[in-house]
Amino acid sequence: MRKILLGKTEQEVSIISLGTWSYGGSNKQGKIPVGWEGQLENDSINALKLCYQSGINHWDTADVYGDGRSEKIIGTLWGEIPRSEIFVATKVGWDMGSHDHYYHPAHMRKQMEKSLINLQTDYVDLLYLHHCNFGKNGEFFDDAVDTIRRFQDEGKTRFLGLSDWDLYKIMKYIDKVNPDVVQPYRNVMDDNYLSSGLKNWIDINNAGVCFFSPIKHGLLTGKYNEPVKFGDGDFRSNINDFNDNTIIRKMQKNKTLLEDRFSEHPNPVMKGLIDSLLFDSPTGCVLIGQRNVDQVNVAATLGSILSEEDVDWVKSLYNNS
Repeated sequence: MRKILLGKTEQEVSIISLGTWSYGGSNKQGKIPVGWEGQLENDSINALKLCYQSGINHWDTADVYGDGRSEKIIGTLWGEIPRSEIFVATKVGWDMGSHDHYYHPAHMRKQMEKSLINLQTDYVDLLYLHHCNFGKNGEFFDDAVDTIRRFQDEGKTRFLGLSDWDLYKIMKYIDKVNPDVVQPYRNVMDDNYLSSGLKNWIDINNAGVCFFSPIKHGLLTGKYNEPVKFGDGDFRSNINDFNDNTIIRKMQKNKTLLEDRFSEHPNPVMKGLIDSLLFDSPTGCVLIGQRNVDQVNVAATLGSILSEEDVDWVKSLYNNS
């Protein structure tokens, strides 16, 4: 697996990295589904082992993925896999506990300590502020940043990150945080990496960038041929596109086009969807949720830079979706 330098962290990480959101299984926050149904712990463990063997050395998790289940699964493997050879990232901010906002310093500390216990480590390589919801007027921002910087001073995390689904929210706070790594939502259908100004900021500041949801939770692969109903506790039930026949048919058509364009590759659809995101991101990697060994084997074939012509062609398929 090809490695990149994750910007100013100067850490070598796999250009195709592992997102372990699904490893938490089905889960809810209140009445809102935030997990993934149907994930077996044995599949997660075997996928992690094969990731290590395949050179996928950057594993991304969070305190709220299955209320810590994802972190715990990772933590069980350090007897077989050297902790020092894996770049571990986790996040804090979605669990507000008994408080009335997400970034209460005492609760952030409680969650940080819990993550270290779950992961069976005394530090993480990267800790993200999981989102940019710092209050209506940003009134909780200073406490949030001060708290994670304190964690860094204490050796609980080596590097600091900032994440959100909304890239414009990231841009609102990015200069004040000055993160080592940014984790934005990006795929070939939903892509404002350039227009938001984030790409320019990343380039100027030599920050690392890790794109999440690059296949839009599987929708972009064209594997669905009819509207999908996901189970209770599955995040994908929140996404209306899974119930839109027009979009589903469009994804199936695009699947055929990608298979024809990249026919010499063993996984032509994934090549088009994933490798297109790497063209403009020399300090970037893509997080793929590899749920089992078959998906790890697919991921291991990806990570080549496409030509500008190919990238423009792939994006054109989805710009009018």
